[in-house]
Amino acid sequence: MTETASLGAAFPPGSSAARRAQAHERRRAAMDNRERSFLRMVSHELRTPLNAVIGFSEILSQELYGPLGAPQYREYAAIVHDSGLKLLKLVNQIVELARLEGQVTDLNLCPEPLDEAIAEALEPLKPEMAARGITARVADLGVLPCVMADRRGLRTMLTNLLQNAVTHSPDGAQIFIAAQPTAGSAVEVLIVDQGPGVAQAELTRLLRPFEQGGDVLNRSGQGVGLGLPIVDLLARAMNGALKLSSRPGAGLAAHLSLPRA
Repeated sequence: MTETASLGAAFPPGSSAARRAQAHERRRAAMDNRERSFLRMVSHELRTPLNAVIGFSEILSQELYGPLGAPQYREYAAIVHDSGLKLLKLVNQIVELARLEGQVTDLNLCPEPLDEAIAEALEPLKPEMAARGITARVADLGVLPCVMADRRGLRTMLTNLLQNAVTHSPDGAQIFIAAQPTAGSAVEVLIVDQGPGVAQAELTRLLRPFEQGGDVLNRSGQGVGLGLPIVDLLARAMNGALKLSSRPGAGLAAHLSLPRA
């Protein structure tokens, strides 16, 4: 039953209460459309010049159209390129967070195999992991269960959790990944790092946007504290949940619960 139909069932048709409820629903729908339009505009206006900066700086750093002269030019162009990528990632996270907090994200929930999703989430992290000697061990790889989730949203959640684990793991560490059905109709995805851990009192702060915990876990990386809040909001939007567990010196464990397909 749609929300408009439920309003009709709650109030007699033609009554003043029904008309007020319908007017309220129309205003809410109009506001949602305005929020979507605003986010699309902001996303376009920020990403378009950033993509130009990233693309042209890459051309300069690789000297595709000939030598630049002094070697410092290539170095500076590479710095501009890397900085542009970091800024684009931040813009993407802010837009995603705004969509989730405003509840204007359209999700298409369908059966998603975790084997494929985890492999795709690990792929962009492999260069950093290889450079630092970090490995990932996936328990029961090849026979992991399926979950009901939005395809893009699931990969966003896994990528953010794995990036967080890589960022806060020491060189040569191993990240443990597992997924198994739980009591009821859910699947819990577990990602455990070997980082410095965090005090119990700090765990709730890690799920607040732009807030960083008071110890090494959050301050050793270059992020601004948006990855975990995005995972938390996405999980809720998919009828799931994110829980964190840790203690100082024992790493951080992320427990992502999603409906089983």
